[in-house]
Amino acid sequence: MEDSRQIENLIYLYAERIDNGDLKGVAALFRNAEIFSPAHNVTRTGYDEVLEMYQLSCRLHDTGTPLTKHLTTNVIIQIDGDGLSASARSYFTVIQATASLALQPIISGKYQDTFRKVDSMWQFSRREMIVELIGNCSEHLLYDSRGLKEE
Repeated sequence: MEDSRQIENLIYLYAERIDNGDLKGVAALFRNAEIFSPAHNVTRTGYDEVLEMYQLSCRLHDTGTPLTKHLTTNVIIQIDGDGLSASARSYFTVIQATASLALQPIISGKYQDTFRKVDSMWQFSRREMIVELIGNCSEHLLYDSRGLKEE
């Protein structure tokens, strides 16, 4: 499989795992990487920190999932000349429907990712999650839009 397709699949795998409520699987994608949130000026590095971040922020419903669909679009990938590093930028839109929330987009923004190739496999090195539009995230997040923990 060509490099750009492997990277694209990695980007989509993140969305699939979070929508399935597989927070350990999401954290595994960042075992040797970091996630940066400029809105909160917070960086989480490695499996344990990333897993804790998602466990403290992502509301899982009775289904064991967040009842979301992370739609990742406009993926643009650039492989560096050495063939061992790459970057990508893409848009994300999260839609959600629950018993108390009609189907709607709840948050949208962009990812700026970097990757490295290790033993012929691509992996994340860094993900910057830039939130641009925010709606009703009360059924998705365990805190409100100001970052305060909900009871």
